[in-house]
Amino acid sequence: MTIHNLSETNTIALAFLAELRDRDIQRDRARFRHNLERLGAIMAYEISRHLTYVSQKVETPLAPAHVLVPDQPPVLLTILRAGLPYFAGFQYFFDQSDCGFIGAYRKESESQLAIEMEYMALPPLTDRTVILIDPMLATGQSVLRVCGQLLQREKPRHLHLAALVAAPEGIAHIQKKLNASYDLWTFAIDEKLNQQLYIVPGLGDAGDLSFGEKL
Repeated sequence: MTIHNLSETNTIALAFLAELRDRDIQRDRARFRHNLERLGAIMAYEISRHLTYVSQKVETPLAPAHVLVPDQPPVLLTILRAGLPYFAGFQYFFDQSDCGFIGAYRKESESQLAIEMEYMALPPLTDRTVILIDPMLATGQSVLRVCGQLLQREKPRHLHLAALVAAPEGIAHIQKKLNASYDLWTFAIDEKLNQQLYIVPGLGDAGDLSFGEKL
């Protein structure tokens, strides 16, 4: 596994992430979703640099040109609902990609945290590059549960795990448990998880900030 921490290079993405974190600015839901989309587009561009490319001949008005294009569009998968605005940014660049959607959520009790999955709508994944899009990588349990289900059904060529913010505990858990060919991408590796297993400093609940509180 390779970890790509995009905060190690100064870019405009850091300003968008700062707005997502700011408790005053993030009250504007439209702006919050827009920043998620912009960061999704930036992440898609960064991942595109690591795809496989082939030469293709195109006809210009003046003469043939040989250009490089991805050998096939990656498959885009996202975990509902928090991932939707972030996912939309990926579609700006990967506009011909097949897409899949997964319903997974945290089920919390006083003694444990479980990940419940109720819905999966997936295109074919075998021998394809797959980008799994989920903004908050906290414990890593959601990603592991989803990847476990995917790998039981299909054999992707390579996985790109695209987070917005990650916790060290979640990264370590995935490194220990996920047996697959994958890269992990994030705009920030934060300090830790708190007792409620939320990322600190993080940015709050991305789903609630995008769409409103859930029952």
